[in-house]
Amino acid sequence: MNLSLYSAATGMEAQQLNLNTIANNLANVNTPGFKRSKIEFQDLLYQKPRESGTDSGGGNLVPTGVEVGNGSRVAATSKVFTQGQLTNTGEKLDIAIQGDGFFEVQRPDGTVGFTRAGSFKLSAQGQVVTVDGLPILSGFQPIPPGATNVALSEDGQVTVQSASGTQNFSVTLARFANPSGLRSLGGNLYEETAASGTPEVGKPGEQGFGRTVQGYIEASNVNIVEEMVNLIVAQRAYEINSKSIQTSDEMLQNIANMKR
Repeated sequence: MNLSLYSAATGMEAQQLNLNTIANNLANVNTPGFKRSKIEFQDLLYQKPRESGTDSGGGNLVPTGVEVGNGSRVAATSKVFTQGQLTNTGEKLDIAIQGDGFFEVQRPDGTVGFTRAGSFKLSAQGQVVTVDGLPILSGFQPIPPGATNVALSEDGQVTVQSASGTQNFSVTLARFANPSGLRSLGGNLYEETAASGTPEVGKPGEQGFGRTVQGYIEASNVNIVEEMVNLIVAQRAYEINSKSIQTSDEMLQNIANMKR
């Protein structure tokens, strides 16, 4: 069996998934709160015609063996939760997290999702919601109609001034022991999994939680230059693997033509 054909085919498949991941990162370069994904590879099982350390006779041990690999595979696509650049919008309900943490969002099925995208709006009832109309939890209270000012401090203290008086409440953040284990749901939302662990809730700016910054939005942490370099590397790796298949095919053709 010519293993080079199958090994190169697994390499092409892995690089295709790598290309898909890079393309998704680039497509979301302007998505608020988006976190880029990185792909991780593993080599496949090895065939071992001769094991290292076996007895070659007379008590002598073979120092090195013979191992033939079977290609590669994608082991994981993990999110990279580095800080994105904060962009000033001036909107009072645009809130960025500088540091560790997520906002809690109530999903349509009643479960809780988590987001870093702080482009919030007000519903007709004065509730703070996402751009998709999902209610923001995290301690947010309804804003009364005709509020003249909404101020949010870096430690999560909210002061709302309206004709009926002053309203105060505190905002909280959630964080995870392993945020890379969160499940991406789309719509700038993540879901808790067994790998991520249960969320820990705390006040912004305390015990390692990030700070809340009003009037700013956290941009995507995708670096276009870095992704373009990764794109070129993935393309060349794909081409080299396809060249390996072509070379293996030519070798098999030469063997088939030897009888002529």
